[in-house]
Amino acid sequence: MILLEFIKSIPHKIRKLDFSSPGRKKFGTFGGVFTPDVLTILGVIMYLRLGWVVGNAGFIGALVIILLAKAITICTALSMSSITTNIKIGAGGAYSIISKSLGLEAGGSVGIPFYISQTLSTALYIIGFTEGWIRIFPGHPPLVISMIAWIILLSISYISTHFAIRIQYFIMVIIGLSLISFFLTTSEPNENIVLIGQFEDADFWLVFAIFFPAVTGIMAGANMSGDLENPRKSIPQGTLLAIGVTLLIYVAIAYVAANFIPQIELRQNQMAMVDYALWAPLVIMGILAATFSSALGSIVGAPRILQALAEQKTIPYSKLFAAKTKTNEPRNALIFTAVLIALALFFGNLDALASLITMFFLITYGMLNLVVFIQQSMQIISFRPSFKIPRFVSLFGAIGCGFIMVLINPIFSILAIIIIIILYIWLGRQGLHTEGGDIRGGMFLVIAEKASRIAAKFPRHQVTWKPDLLLPIDDPKVWSGSLHFIRNITYPSGSIFAFTVKEKSEEKTESELRDLVSPLDKQGILINSTVIEDPNFVHGARLVIQTLKGGSFRPNTLFLTLGSDKKNDAIINEIVLQATKHKIGSIILRQHPRLAFGMQKDVNFWIRDKSPNWHLGMLIALQLQLNWEGQLNLITATTNDGDKRRLQYFLERLSDKARLPSETEFNVLVGSFKENLSSAPSADINIFGLADELPFPFMREAPELTKSSCLFVKDSGQESALA
Repeated sequence: MILLEFIKSIPHKIRKLDFSSPGRKKFGTFGGVFTPDVLTILGVIMYLRLGWVVGNAGFIGALVIILLAKAITICTALSMSSITTNIKIGAGGAYSIISKSLGLEAGGSVGIPFYISQTLSTALYIIGFTEGWIRIFPGHPPLVISMIAWIILLSISYISTHFAIRIQYFIMVIIGLSLISFFLTTSEPNENIVLIGQFEDADFWLVFAIFFPAVTGIMAGANMSGDLENPRKSIPQGTLLAIGVTLLIYVAIAYVAANFIPQIELRQNQMAMVDYALWAPLVIMGILAATFSSALGSIVGAPRILQALAEQKTIPYSKLFAAKTKTNEPRNALIFTAVLIALALFFGNLDALASLITMFFLITYGMLNLVVFIQQSMQIISFRPSFKIPRFVSLFGAIGCGFIMVLINPIFSILAIIIIIILYIWLGRQGLHTEGGDIRGGMFLVIAEKASRIAAKFPRHQVTWKPDLLLPIDDPKVWSGSLHFIRNITYPSGSIFAFTVKEKSEEKTESELRDLVSPLDKQGILINSTVIEDPNFVHGARLVIQTLKGGSFRPNTLFLTLGSDKKNDAIINEIVLQATKHKIGSIILRQHPRLAFGMQKDVNFWIRDKSPNWHLGMLIALQLQLNWEGQLNLITATTNDGDKRRLQYFLERLSDKARLPSETEFNVLVGSFKENLSSAPSADINIFGLADELPFPFMREAPELTKSSCLFVKDSGQESALA
């Protein structure tokens, strides 16, 4: 509040001045994009480091460095131009583009660090301005100069963005005059122009890394997207024009420096542009103007990113920061940003954060290129920009940004990526929602489609088997007792296709089916569900089995439950026959009416010597043992006591081949089958193989004999427990 009252104390007449054009509330291409872009790109590095680059690399080497650095920003600008002619850009520029494409989580995870980078960049530019001022007036206290500059910048941006843009026009004139003063140098031409330097102070890539921040700043105009009359037109035109103009300026400076300033001076005197200019004070004014204008561009753009983040409820206190004045000024966001800048200034030297700031800029550029490359690769009809670019442009821009990040500072690159990942996870838990939607679902669908085409070229192998269940459900309202058990069969990599058959499909039935399987979906199991309209349940189930047979992600195991009502036996038998016909395994659960699944620990798997129908049963037993973290008992039975030793060896050898857990116990039971069922080790589930003809009487009797729920399994021939 104290800060707000201070700003309000600015003379009344100045605050009331109308700096905007009559009837015009938003900016065009020149004022809203070109001017802030140019003034952010033409910064202090141009004045104090470009000569050093020429001194080390020579004119040709410097030209290569300039063109390579510009190539990254040109690709980013082209990608940004392409996507801005395809979607309606909201406030926040790059944040808006990424959010509309990859979702609020991705937009926020990049937008929050990008906002902080813009804010801290303002502090860096103020410190750069202060250092330039101290060179002229060495006796002035640095912190006082920084705070005065901060107050002036805040006052300009608080009064009006239009006023800030008008100030930038004046600054642009000063920078232009300073460049003319340098180009009109009275120095004699060098006898020998160094075309290729010796890189005495640093190698090529280090020189490149030091120069690269000079070409950033292309987002200054995009950050104003919410204040532009026509963002689709202004952002492409203004950004590309700014890059072209600044490229010519950099090349011209490099040429003049190489021709008129001795190489040793370029390397050792960072004020060479001042000393060799026609009128040195004008260049010094240009240095001050460049740092001031960069700071002004950042302090105008950063609050708009914060306000855009708040509008989508991506950050805390969203209502406060999303507020705007009647003149479209994000005053609350501006004041908060100004406070952060002031705190940064009190800490003094921000060199330690400079690399991290650059990383966030590069990540933003890289994400923009990646967004465009993804949409180009998806080949979706909704991506039809009026400004088209080749795919290699966006790909080169994305890869180039990653390469430059590692080149500048590998440690800060990793740190920046970790921060963005943490933010993405945090935002993903906030339940963010946007009405406009994004391309994530389509993106993963395209990936899945391409993967399915590749997978279709290879036959399904037993090595890749996982439980993909086909789940016919007669009545979703009463069918929930086995849901947790099904989860233990399919988790973590399996899937479920659930369906019910009704004579008439109703929204209520579909909702009940979705609600039934939604707990499994929340646990990370892939779920698909549908309601089939058919008067006959068996006929509807047959259609589902036949239809899914042609899919790339088809179920491999039918799951049924056996109740007490015998009238459904014929239906179960027919569905199992259809599953067998189409090479789908079958599981039939007969749940114990009182004990259910007990402690969900021990699993008994019954197997016969030389039986071909045991692979699916063992795979299901292993799934249960892993998810229950319990005991697996391998059981076989015989009526001949003399076979006991041979069967014991059979179980041990089978366990070894199937790589069963070392704690698996082997049991050979002697006697009649029913006696063996009663004397078997106590377990929470008993698993049996099924013959071709389903033994319904035994299946209903088994739970009482074993005192546990029972699972009856029939192989499809497509699975192997030995794979």
